[in-house]
Amino acid sequence: MSDPAGLGAQRTSRWVLLLHTVTFRQARALVPAVLGIGAARGFQGGTVTVVALVVGVTLLSLLWAALSWWRFSYAVGETSVVVTRGLLSRSVRTVPLDRVRGVEVEAPALHRLFGLVRVEIDAAAGSVGAKGEELVVDGVSRAEGDRLRARLLARRAAVTGVAPDAHPGDVAAPVEEAEEVISRFDPRWLRYSPLVGSYLAVPMAAAGALFRLLDEVPDRFLPDLGRPGVPDGLLAALVLLGGLVLLVLGSIVGSAVVNWHFLLVRRGGSLVATRGLVTRRHTELEVDRIRGCTVGQGVGMRLVGAARASALVTGLGDAARRGQLLPLGPEDEAWSLAGRLVEPTGPLQAHPLAARRRSVVRSVVPGALVLVAGVVLTATSGWWPLLVAGAVLTALGVPLGRARYAATGHATGPRSFAVRSGWLVREHAVLQRRAVVGWQVRQSVFQRRAGLATVLACVGAGSGGYAARDMAADEAAAFARAASGPWAGTLTTAA
Repeated sequence: MSDPAGLGAQRTSRWVLLLHTVTFRQARALVPAVLGIGAARGFQGGTVTVVALVVGVTLLSLLWAALSWWRFSYAVGETSVVVTRGLLSRSVRTVPLDRVRGVEVEAPALHRLFGLVRVEIDAAAGSVGAKGEELVVDGVSRAEGDRLRARLLARRAAVTGVAPDAHPGDVAAPVEEAEEVISRFDPRWLRYSPLVGSYLAVPMAAAGALFRLLDEVPDRFLPDLGRPGVPDGLLAALVLLGGLVLLVLGSIVGSAVVNWHFLLVRRGGSLVATRGLVTRRHTELEVDRIRGCTVGQGVGMRLVGAARASALVTGLGDAARRGQLLPLGPEDEAWSLAGRLVEPTGPLQAHPLAARRRSVVRSVVPGALVLVAGVVLTATSGWWPLLVAGAVLTALGVPLGRARYAATGHATGPRSFAVRSGWLVREHAVLQRRAVVGWQVRQSVFQRRAGLATVLACVGAGSGGYAARDMAADEAAAFARAASGPWAGTLTTAA
């Protein structure tokens, strides 16, 4: 086995050969080609030909999996982790341990059947890898996965730590290793699931696929749903009600599967989150890499007082999922969790009335354009539905614009600042002052005339930037100084 770094390279478990063969992971690209060849030849020979194709693809998958396993190795040294892979083109990736931002140990259903896990390592340079992925060691035993996780993050136990909101020069304190339960998923929170779009996506896709399948079935094979004395409208309403019930149940089941036994604990200098029924995930994040927290609420979630909370961690890949600290729960629970990670800023400062006028105008304009088109078509061809649609959209634009304005705001505190935006999904972000690596101020022609500006805080975590939209332009520099320090005093607006 090649060991370019001299760190004692290791291979994954041999059981991964069977796992990757069963899932056709390595030879997945060959399956469409083989099926295409068989279809072009008309599958002459019937069952024998089909069996031969399946056996051939399986053997190719096994061969490819064996070669990939043979050419893959990993090693963890005192200062770095090295992953070597590749059949014809060799790739050796070396990442210093001080660049590791988090480690996730994932156990999908088939992996658990073979007693294996997948270890995903988040590093600041994670996007440099092949296909933009993090470092992944797929197919090690559970014990080896836990050993890797502990080894990759063990350096924190040997150094002193400083509180995330500490000032430069503060005295360092030893990192405590005691475990503290921060949040535990309550099954009663599943009632919020139908209000989250991501949990509705799967049952909606399943319902769509079912309807498409039924549409392809000949009518003679479908049962006659009509019943004497039952109006068609009532039957359609019952079908619609049944579909809604299935969507609600599907979202609840999906949420339960993803968040099964969710538990968030603080262990020493780490936040550890475990969750999942079919795929069990174990995510560990360094507390001193956390730069802020977001609390997100959709329209329905705001109506019932529900929210989701996520940590903003520097260098974290797939931050929307791995940084999630409260997948779904009461609003008070989300804000309590955010307050534990980042010092609160206090109430948000409302933006000027000019921002409200601008928001209302932007919401009304699309409906007004449809209304004008409807007037023209009604006068020329008598086609009035577009006129009605335009009038309705124009009327709805006013409350929508006011709601968008109400969602905006910003605030500053001694060691943190906050911005909020969004109507369909409202996001309130609270960030530490040290998170900011730059500022950008944008002004459109209409914003300049209204004396407004959009101020973007550039950070190395989360989505990379968080904006205070349509704030007073003459307050932009003062906000930047208060949110990040005197170095932002030269902030200027850009056209």
